[in-house]
Amino acid sequence: MFLELLIEGFSEAILVPNLIACFGGVVFGILVGVLPGLNASTGIALLLPLTYGLTPSAALIMLCGIYVGGQFGGAITAITLNIPGTSPACATLIDGYPLSQKGRGGAAIGMATIASSLGGMIGLAVLVGLAKPLAGVALKFGPGEYFALGIFGLSIITSLSTDSLSKGIIACSAGFLISTIGIDQFIGYPRFIFGRFELMSGVPMLPVFIGFFAASEAFKQAEKEMIAMPLDKALKITSSLKDMFPTLEEMKRSVKVIIHSGLIGSFVGVLPGAGATIAAFMGYNETKRWSKKPELFGTGIMEGVAAPESANNAAVGGALVPMLTLGIPGSGSTAIMLGALMVHGLQPGPLLFEKNPLLIAGLYGGLFIANIFLLILGLFAARHFVKVLNLPESVLSVLVLCFCIVGAYSSENNIFGVVLMLVFGFCGYFMVKLKYPITPLVLGYVLGPIVEENLRRALIVYAGDLTQFFTRPISGVLLVLALVTLLSPFYQKKLQKFLNRPTPKA
Repeated sequence: MFLELLIEGFSEAILVPNLIACFGGVVFGILVGVLPGLNASTGIALLLPLTYGLTPSAALIMLCGIYVGGQFGGAITAITLNIPGTSPACATLIDGYPLSQKGRGGAAIGMATIASSLGGMIGLAVLVGLAKPLAGVALKFGPGEYFALGIFGLSIITSLSTDSLSKGIIACSAGFLISTIGIDQFIGYPRFIFGRFELMSGVPMLPVFIGFFAASEAFKQAEKEMIAMPLDKALKITSSLKDMFPTLEEMKRSVKVIIHSGLIGSFVGVLPGAGATIAAFMGYNETKRWSKKPELFGTGIMEGVAAPESANNAAVGGALVPMLTLGIPGSGSTAIMLGALMVHGLQPGPLLFEKNPLLIAGLYGGLFIANIFLLILGLFAARHFVKVLNLPESVLSVLVLCFCIVGAYSSENNIFGVVLMLVFGFCGYFMVKLKYPITPLVLGYVLGPIVEENLRRALIVYAGDLTQFFTRPISGVLLVLALVTLLSPFYQKKLQKFLNRPTPKA
């Protein structure tokens, strides 16, 4: 039965409209990944308005294509120019750029492409293997369990707030506050609408996503000098097609690296909030740790490119597991994809697998095809993607802002959506300036309604008995895990101090 569903899903994915959406998503994702400062989240936010005219299956496949392409795109500039287009590519440039300096930049991009594609396949296998069983467990959830799950989802701000936990909590609280705007679903009373009838149904998702992720980045890029990147060296490195392939010996050495780094990236991706950056560095570090020649890492070897790229793209499939099965977005990209599903009237969670099995199977097929497209584009067209860097950043920022305005207007078909987008864009810009993380805010905005509504529903069902949240096994475990996650920065510091304490002299 499950195999038949996968075959049906693959048949759905190879329909011409879905193939076009997938191919376009991968191409756009690579372009966004190449541009320093932009990432897969920005690309998904920019093209989210286009999904209105697509079927839910085509929309989800296109967004997954952007996600896959965006994860890989940063490696191109990391290898050729020592400029990581995305944060996970910081691990790739450790060995990627030294390979370029040795005149093997094209082969390094080829290895990054092959590792990314195969890593993505490993992540897909983990998604297919874990999603259905996890969704079956989640079918046992009631309002108390969903409340505890939402709290656990919010607790991952500890891993998303790299600079300051307090700033992460403030940002998450702001997102939660934004989610309360509109008509109260229980008593029908308007909250924080300030006389604007457009806010009666709440703050629209698209202006929030586009404003905080895309417009804020456009404002940030507009500050930079109007100069173009020096591309002569990069174009020379990637000009020959035959130089885009690593040697057979290098591929043999990298096969095991790709497999174990892909598994590491997949399971790191499953952890809400861990993300592709952690996966990439973990994949690189573990490969170096178990290598027979660890001293060669950092000098320019293919295994040092294969490891982070495999882990990086494997994290895509892993990150989709909690988003689809539990409705918990563990990253900015999956938070926007969660919103995209809601825009199409689909509620992520266990019932999604029961009510829309063909959609899920089509997603599996779409992810497989997206990784095939990534392999083809990376090997045969990567040397052309880098040319986009020849545009001054000021021009790019204007183009991005134009996309933002069009997308925000199309979301509500009125100028109020544009105003909201600009307001959130400026808020995001100042948050970046003040080093407040944006992803916790979006996390609070997305999970806020789930937490509030299920808390109030559970209190009605439990007749106000708060102890029920802790005596019921699933909700009790989730709340304990949330508490442990929130306190983890504190006991990690104490553990680090304990391990680093000076040894007493005899």
